Parts: sequence; C-alpha cells; structure tokens
Amino acid sequence: MAVHPRLLRLPLLTLAAAWLTATAAHAQFAMVPSPLPPVLQPSQAESDQDYRAEAAKHIYASYPMRIYKGRMPPLLYGVAIVETEIDAEGKLIDVRIRRPPAAPEVGPWIVQMIRKAAPFPPPAKMGKAIYQDIWLVHKGGNFQLDTLTEGQN
Repeated sequence: MAVHPRLLRLPLLTLAAAWLTATAAHAQFAMVPSPLPPVLQPSQAESDQDYRAEAAKHIYASYPMRIYKGRMPPLLYGVAIVETEIDAEGKLIDVRIRRPPAAPEVGPWIVQMIRKAAPFPPPAKMGKAIYQDIWLVHKGGNFQLDTLTEGQN
C-alpha cells in the first residue's frame, strides 16, 4: 500500500509549526525593554521581607508595559528565583539567578531587566537589602512577580 506524499509531509509541517512557535517565544527575550525613569523615595522597610514588596513595586513601575494582566496561564514559559543585592543608596551590588528557568534565554533577560531598573529605593533603615523574588514569565515576554502576582489558572 502506497502512502500519499501529502501524508509524508504532515509530520514535517507539524515539526515546522512547533519550531516557529518556539522561535517566536524565544524572540520575545532577545531585547530588554527600556524601563521608565524611577521615582525614588527611601524605603521604610526594616527587614529584607518588608523591602521585597517595595522592590517588586519598583520593578512593576519600571516595566508597566511588560506586566501580565490578570491570572497567569497554567503553563509558564519560564519560572526563576532571583536574588538581588542593593546597597544603602539603592545601587545594584549583584543579581543572581538562584533557580534558573527552563527556557535558557529568560534568565539573562530577567537579569538585564533588573540591572536596567536600578537604582532601587534606598533601604535607608537597613543599610543594604537582599531582595529575592520569583519571576513568572509568559511566552509573550510579559511577567508577574510572586510578591505581586494575581495568581495562576
């Protein structure tokens, strides 16, 4: 029994469609958007946990165009745990990925977004702060932070 040539191409077309979808998602992370200028006020936080909400709000204010609106879908493109160290003046000391996302292009994208969002609110009462958050990243290049997330379906 002979197989029609169109049927032989079907798996190839499916593979090509999957590749194009993955490439489109990958392209979202090739460039880091420019943040909006910060409006800095000294933080009143007395602990790293208290500072976490202020730092997350600062990142949201820097990238309002990249915040995922509503509840996140069940399958995320990338999830990363990121630790950011900030000095007494709000300057960035270091950014470390503590748990890298499955999509390798997302980690450097997150790090660059954090670097561009600096300076952060100066942790005046603490001297310096270590801000840790979980980044929930959609394939379209939008994100939520665990501290401020609207949840997930």
